[in-house]
Formats: sequence, structure tokens, C-alpha cells
Amino acid sequence: MRKKITIAIDGHSSTGKSTVAKQIAKELGYIYVDSGAMYRAVTLYAMRNLFVSKSNFNKEAIIRHLPFIKVEIKFNKELGYGEVYLDDENVEKEIRYLEVSQQVSKVAAIPEVRKVLVEIQQEMGKNKGVVMDGRDIGTVVFPDADLKIFMTASTERRAKRRYKELKERGDEITYEEVLKNVKERDYLDSTREVSPLIQAEDAVEFDNSLLDLDEQFEKVLKLAKDKIEAVG
Repeated sequence: MRKKITIAIDGHSSTGKSTVAKQIAKELGYIYVDSGAMYRAVTLYAMRNLFVSKSNFNKEAIIRHLPFIKVEIKFNKELGYGEVYLDDENVEKEIRYLEVSQQVSKVAAIPEVRKVLVEIQQEMGKNKGVVMDGRDIGTVVFPDADLKIFMTASTERRAKRRYKELKERGDEITYEEVLKNVKERDYLDSTREVSPLIQAEDAVEFDNSLLDLDEQFEKVLKLAKDKIEAVG
């Protein structure tokens, strides 16, 4: 029987990390965890409680409420991957709204928030057989991951993908707004003091600017299978 491995997929926003991570996890029969969705859930909680808005950012209130925020990943058999629950409510749809995207990088930069969620993420992956994507999976959450992938693409290509996704969902949004959000998140993610977005030294850089979803899946799956074969 093949040994299970830990696969860490990091990268900038809207690079397709979650899409390919879900596909790989399903193909290998592994657990999939979208770490970014967990930060989005905390952000949604903060927004609902008016701790965070376009004109307000109450960091102290968020920290005080951390012990009372319940974030879970529950496996959905029909979908084949886990969905995010906030205080027992499925918030998978709400956390994807642009309003949450505009605030999540600021919330994710709070050290106390990262500490709590990293501990949960590490517990999820302690038995391996997990594919997790995010910003600091290969550097902080699973620094000893068997396979680390750092996904990237041009800013414009990522913004176009995100814009298409939001429009198909029915959101009233302009491409310029999405492009601005992608650039802002890149800056905040890369410059925060705690666990900034950086490529792990032993990560495979994966530029998917010119790849479609099938090509991306096949290439990442080969990396995974090669690593599984190598570890026996």
C-alpha cells in the first residue's frame, strides 16, 4: 500500500489553487482543506459583528472574540470535498463575495488569528493524506510537506479569471474593481509581518498563465504521483 503524503499548494490570490487542490484530493482520495476559506470565515464573522467594514477595522474586538468563533471544515460526500462552516452554518457561498475578499487580507494579517487557525490546520493534516492550499502552507503550516507547489500567474490573467467567476455567479462587479482587489491582496499578503506570502525554497514554481484547467490538473497530478512513487 502506497504511503500517503502531504501536499501544500501556495500562491497568490486567484491562481486556481483551490480548483486544482480539490481535483488532486479527489483523484488521490485525500482530504482537501482550503485554508484561505477559514480566514474568510473569520472575516465574515467580523463583518457580521461590525468589527470590520470599509471604514472600520476593530482588531482588538476580533482578537477578543476568537475563543467564540467556531470554524470547521465538514466533508460533503456529494461534492467530494469539505465545506466551511461558521458556528455550524454553511457559509461556503457568503465567504466568496467580493466584500469579504476586500477585507480578508487585513484579518489574516492578525497574528492571533493566524495562530488559532494554523493550529487547526496542522491538526487536520497530522495523519497526512491531505491537500491544503493557502498562503503559508509550505512555509508555516506544513514546512515538512512532501510536495510543495507555489502557483503563480500574471495579475491581469488572475483578475480576468476572478471576474469571470464572479459574473457567472451573478455578482454585479466591474473588471477594474476585481483587478484593484487582486493587486491590493497581493501587496497585503506579501508584506504582512506574520507569515507573509513567500515561496518556500523547496517548492515547485508553477505558472499556469497559459494553461487551461485540464492541462493544469494533469501537470500537478504528475508531480503528486511522482512524489508518492518516490516516498514508496
